[in-house]
Amino acid sequence: MKTILILRHAKSDWDDLSLPDFDRPLAKRGRNDAPRMGQVLALYDCVPDMILSSPARRAKQTAEHVAEACGYRKSIRWEESFYGGSSDDLIVAVKGLPETIQRPLLIGHNPTLEETVADLLSPHKDGWYHEWSIRIPTAGLICLEVSVTDWSTLEPGDAVLHWFLIPRLVKAIE
Repeated sequence: MKTILILRHAKSDWDDLSLPDFDRPLAKRGRNDAPRMGQVLALYDCVPDMILSSPARRAKQTAEHVAEACGYRKSIRWEESFYGGSSDDLIVAVKGLPETIQRPLLIGHNPTLEETVADLLSPHKDGWYHEWSIRIPTAGLICLEVSVTDWSTLEPGDAVLHWFLIPRLVKAIE
């Protein structure tokens, strides 16, 4: 059994409207929520063995905060296709992982992350969100379990939702 962790970037700052979307940093709330979600990963012994992230500034900052807070000590793989890409791009990235990786963490943006979760949970492409529709708020963290031994065999519908946490819930139970 392998695990895929999916994290939407934390809350971004919209104060400087002259900044291109790619360059928007985290807001204060995002700088608090990202490490909080990393601490959750550490607390529940769910530290990823690889982090793949969009290179957009807010996603990069989220990845760095999460990595530090959960004790991830490897390099982060910046995936250009995670910014503005499709669900297929994220799934292709996962399918290309070495068999030794058991728990990758994907960090990116909506609607792509929501589409990716829908694709992994549902084998049917009847509509944009198939049978599944999960709204992922900023810093929302999803854990999917997949019963593949080789990532290259991952197909739509192979995942089962194991858990889903949002910062507001984590704050409430702290």
